Order: sequence, then C-alpha cells, then structure tokens
Amino acid sequence: MSAPGDRWAPVVAGAPRPDGAALVAAARDAAVATSAVDGGRATKVLIVGGHALARAGLAALIQAATGLEVVGQAATGEQAVALAAARRPDVVLIDMDVAGMNVVGGDGLGGVGVGGMGVGGVGMGGVAVTEAVLARCASPRPRVLVLCGTGLECVDAALRAGARGVLLRDTAPERLVAAIHVVAGGEGLFAPSVSHRLVSAYVRHGRPRQDPPPSLSGLTGREIEVLRLVARGLSNTDIAGELVVAEATVKTHLNRTMTKLNLTSRAQAVVVAYETGLVAPGRAVS
Repeated sequence: MSAPGDRWAPVVAGAPRPDGAALVAAARDAAVATSAVDGGRATKVLIVGGHALARAGLAALIQAATGLEVVGQAATGEQAVALAAARRPDVVLIDMDVAGMNVVGGDGLGGVGVGGMGVGGVGMGGVAVTEAVLARCASPRPRVLVLCGTGLECVDAALRAGARGVLLRDTAPERLVAAIHVVAGGEGLFAPSVSHRLVSAYVRHGRPRQDPPPSLSGLTGREIEVLRLVARGLSNTDIAGELVVAEATVKTHLNRTMTKLNLTSRAQAVVVAYETGLVAPGRAVS
C-alpha cells in the first residue's frame, strides 16, 4: 500500500509533491499539449489486463475523461499485440498480472516465461507483453504505462522491458487519468513510493556493473543542471520554469545528455544522477 497522501509524479525521493489542484492542472496542461501536437484528436488508450471487471472499470473511467479514448481491451498478451498493431494506440495501459506471451525463451528477461510468472511466483506477464507490444508495433510505438503491486522486482522488470511509467494498483482514479496524459506527452512517470525504493536499491545495494558509472565531465553546465532537476522529479515544464527557458530548450539539453551518457530512458538518467553523486537519497538538492 502506498503511504497516505502519496501521489503519482515523475518523481524520486526528495522531490516536491503536487497538491490536488496542481495534479488537476498538470493533467489539464498535459491534455492540452498532447491535443495540440496531435491536431486536437483524443489520446487513444488500449487496456490490457487479465480481469474483466477491472478492465471494464478502467475503460469506463478513461472513456469519461477529457481527451482520452479507449480503442480496445485485451485479456492476454496475444490479444494485446494484435490490437496494438491494428488500433495504433498512443498509450497501452498494462496490468502486470495479465497472462504473458505463449513463447518460451528469447525474451531476455531472466525468469519471465510462459504464463508470465516471475521469480518467486510473482505474476509478471505484463513484462513479456510490454516487450512484445513495443517490439512488434510499427513506429511511432505506443507508450506503455504499467500497473503493478509494491514489489521492486516488478518495477525493475517493467523499466527494463521499456515501460514509460509505473503506478501502483491503488492509485486514485484522477491520478491515473493524469498519468495517461503525462505519458502520452512523452514524460516518464512513477509513483513516489515506487521511485524511492527503486533509487534506494540502486544506490545502497547496487546492481553488479561491468563498467564504472558514466562520467559527467562531457556534459555542459546547463546539461548538468537539467539532469539534477530531472533527478529531483521535475517535469520538463517545471524545469523550464525553474531555469527560465523554453520547454523545447529543456528537451534539447536532456536529449543531448542522454545521448552523451548512452541512456535510453528518463529513469536511467535518474539512476545515473544518484550513482555519480550528483544528487543523494534523502538530501535536498539545491
């Protein structure tokens, strides 16, 4: 269970958390921005989950939300891949407990196999489904938002499979709607309680590395500033306000940073910021 008052955000430990009004405003701004980019059309969402009642509830919630359209529901991995290819959703919302792909081997996920059961019996079919959807959909590929329990292995596996965001199943309805808009707009997004455990695990325990953490010496001063603010959990819009620059400028700095450090996701950028000591868990960042 997430802590009382826990809110979703593109955030890690120590980041400022939005209040209810800020949350609604963020969802509205993200919906407007996404709509403007897509010529005013609604963001198309595909729902993937193994429980019919849960899918129906999510579909009703999302369909009633401004700027969102449900284009399909899938109960299995095979259905998800077929619908994603046919309907071309912008966002695929996947419950990690969905039945996985009926394919043995070749997934490279270290324990996720037929039926989607992970190490220790944890249902993680959504990992294989995420990977399959992203691998088999033509460009532009959909963004995947995952719903899971509180286990760190679920979060780690989802990120490695290519998910752009991870939320807990007890996320409030309005936060889920806002999260879909944010992910559709290209941002990464994680529940704060999830982010705290993820970063802490990397920093305190770490994963075996064959190479040292990337050096930041090749970054410009402004690129380091942007990386530090990303690690604090600020969105591109928030960073633009903090640095008094255009949001497009922030995106340019972040893209250059990720290219220089050979990173593929915002989550990896956050981990690098912690591993290199640019920011530290539990410490306010100036």
